[in-house]
Amino acid sequence: MSRWLFCLAFVFASSLWEGLSPVHSVHAADRPNVVLVITDDQGYGDCGFTGNKVVHTPNIDALAAESSVLTDYHVAPTCSPTRSALVTGHWTNRTGVWHTISGRSMLRDNEVTFGEIFSDAGYQTGMFGKWHLGDNYPYRAEDNGFTEVYRHGGGGVGQTPDFWDNAYFGGSYFHNGKPVKAEGFCTDVFFKEGNRFIRECVEADEPFFAYIATNAPHGPLHAPQKYIDMYPEMRDNVATFFGMITNIDDNVGRTRELLRELGVHDNTIFIFTTDNGTAGGASVYNAGMRGKKGSPYEGGHRVPFVMHYPKGGFATSKTNDTLCHAVDIVPTLLDMCGVETPDTVKFDGTSILSLLKDEADSSFNDRMLITDSQRVIDPIKWRQSSVMQDKWRLINGKELYNIANDPGQENDISGEHPEQVASMREFYEAWWAELEPTFSQTTEMTVGHPDHPVVTFTAHDWIGQAPPWNQSAIRAAAAVFPKKAKKQDLTHNGHWAINVHEAGKFEVALRRWPEESGAAIAAAVPPGEDVPGSSPAYRTQAGRAIPVQSAEIRVDGESIASKTIGEGDSVVTMEIELSKGSHQLAPVFKIPTGEVGAYYCTLSRIGK
Repeated sequence: MSRWLFCLAFVFASSLWEGLSPVHSVHAADRPNVVLVITDDQGYGDCGFTGNKVVHTPNIDALAAESSVLTDYHVAPTCSPTRSALVTGHWTNRTGVWHTISGRSMLRDNEVTFGEIFSDAGYQTGMFGKWHLGDNYPYRAEDNGFTEVYRHGGGGVGQTPDFWDNAYFGGSYFHNGKPVKAEGFCTDVFFKEGNRFIRECVEADEPFFAYIATNAPHGPLHAPQKYIDMYPEMRDNVATFFGMITNIDDNVGRTRELLRELGVHDNTIFIFTTDNGTAGGASVYNAGMRGKKGSPYEGGHRVPFVMHYPKGGFATSKTNDTLCHAVDIVPTLLDMCGVETPDTVKFDGTSILSLLKDEADSSFNDRMLITDSQRVIDPIKWRQSSVMQDKWRLINGKELYNIANDPGQENDISGEHPEQVASMREFYEAWWAELEPTFSQTTEMTVGHPDHPVVTFTAHDWIGQAPPWNQSAIRAAAAVFPKKAKKQDLTHNGHWAINVHEAGKFEVALRRWPEESGAAIAAAVPPGEDVPGSSPAYRTQAGRAIPVQSAEIRVDGESIASKTIGEGDSVVTMEIELSKGSHQLAPVFKIPTGEVGAYYCTLSRIGK
């Protein structure tokens, strides 16, 4: 797919990447704009318009009151898998994204995103906040059709791939791949950057697709104190969780007001949705559903979906309770915007435009959909799965519920409806048989590519070894200092899956602490300051020193280089040769009790 440079007011819409064929200019009035807001860990019951009497969401409620609302819309039960389905229109397991860590949160390079499709159609495309589909080429948002990207690293602020010591307030984020300083609360920052992009596109008379994906209200739970104080009767964790949601609500209101100010409100498709069931609100209100984030039951994957588009006739309250899924969103947006589906793409979803119009459409009655939560290196058949048809739910291939009569999924009626169980199992078996051959297609990070000559890997993407997925775990070095003493020496069984673009020499730089920290490999680091909220910031964990003696680089299980580490060294570098193609890269630090994987590793091609 082609990539477009972001055009400002004085740049012609036909500006091109070198070597690409021209595309006709598209003016803003020719097609609708798109603003897609998706929040993190906010469930169906975490909004006022869905029945929650505690949380304050007046702007989202007002949006829902003049929009098309889907009440039986489903996603995956966790973050990355939902996002992979949302941006591609493909089942999560088809995209290679069935986990949130361990090299299984990276979107396969053969997938085509709505960023690429809309960019090729002449739109300016922006992504702001949480990508969580890969931090290295070719998996980043900027590699997948987004011409303007402002994001944190990994799956959340303060996770291992993120800029060091980020903690929801201030810090640094990645703007088109480069770290830049930020001021303010993370959600405010991501909406502010999204709104800047929208304003610049309108001023340049360019149609835009703004994908604003917050990391809130995902933990750790932090928010500006004034939002926490809005919930004095709630426990601290719930007060902060709801405070984060109310802050999102304020930002939704500001963005809608900006669209009005700029005169593009009526010609903009505005979508609000979330990525999985609630992580923190089930104890207050869960819309009568069983389960929450991670669960195969309804509360794990049924989420709110609101769509507003006055010029298209979507400016009054409409509600539809037909079963649909995140895989339907890309084909629906293409349908609404008059953008053609690429010849190479076949969606797993379908346009649900008739449902958003609340028209009777019997073609959806017999449709079956599947959602599951794998969270393992390789998918396991029937694991944490829900096969859905109309109001039927088959859980883990065994339990059957009809949520029309039993919304809380309390009474397993599989024994009373063996024919329904058999039909749904048959559908799953065919679905699994189709997807299973793709599971072995490991997503490999490319090294030595001219578009991404310097590559930094983090422990977040270790395959085969439990990764320290956030910076608190990096600081604690839990694998080195287990709570219970181990008799055997420590071994590192993890690796990074890489693909060498062209054979050659590479410099490998190994670090225990990230480069921006400036800390020596064997040093301890002091705890950082806390921020408002009910959870301690990741950086408040004191950073423990690891008694590193030497470093070793293993490729495909063979040791190919080693080096003693000097006192005070913040990095140890070695030169290695790599042949073209797939490899397993496993750098380790040697310590008196065995070895530990290098948490950070940078590869740079030598000589080109």
